[in-house]
Amino acid sequence: MILKRLSYLFFLVATSALSQELMSFQNSKTYPATPTWDFICENYALTGIAKIQIAKTEKGGLLKITVETSNNTFTIAGTTYLLLIDNKAITCTDKGIREISGTQISTYYSLNAIEMNQLKHTEIQSLHFNIKGKATGFSSQIGNFTAVNKIKYFATAYDTSKKSYDTAQQIKALYP
Repeated sequence: MILKRLSYLFFLVATSALSQELMSFQNSKTYPATPTWDFICENYALTGIAKIQIAKTEKGGLLKITVETSNNTFTIAGTTYLLLIDNKAITCTDKGIREISGTQISTYYSLNAIEMNQLKHTEIQSLHFNIKGKATGFSSQIGNFTAVNKIKYFATAYDTSKKSYDTAQQIKALYP
């Protein structure tokens, strides 16, 4: 029985170590990061998805938010709120760290060690962010958006699969 438990523990550690990704920050530094989560963003008509990723840094962590736009002059800007499953919130202040890759815009927010510790123990429920810019008649939306931690947009009552990402477990895996 002990051998079975040790084998299972080794499997978990090996799986989490192999599943780690790297986040490139300002094309110079790379940090160990979670997989990218595709949060459902119901009120964002262009794609309905916000890509969320969290990385571990020396002093805490980084939150990366990426969305697809029709105009790469738009930015994800302003204060962003990480809403947790226990009804607490983490406020992320905009430091103006942005990245554009084709039609995708990204913004990075710093997280301190206390906030990263909180994220290791509590699931992210949703994220509230702003897209700013000058909209035209044929551009994608600007304004306030909420991205929800859901894997699939639709599900049935009989669907027994996991409905949200295990954010806390994947963030915890960044720490040996």
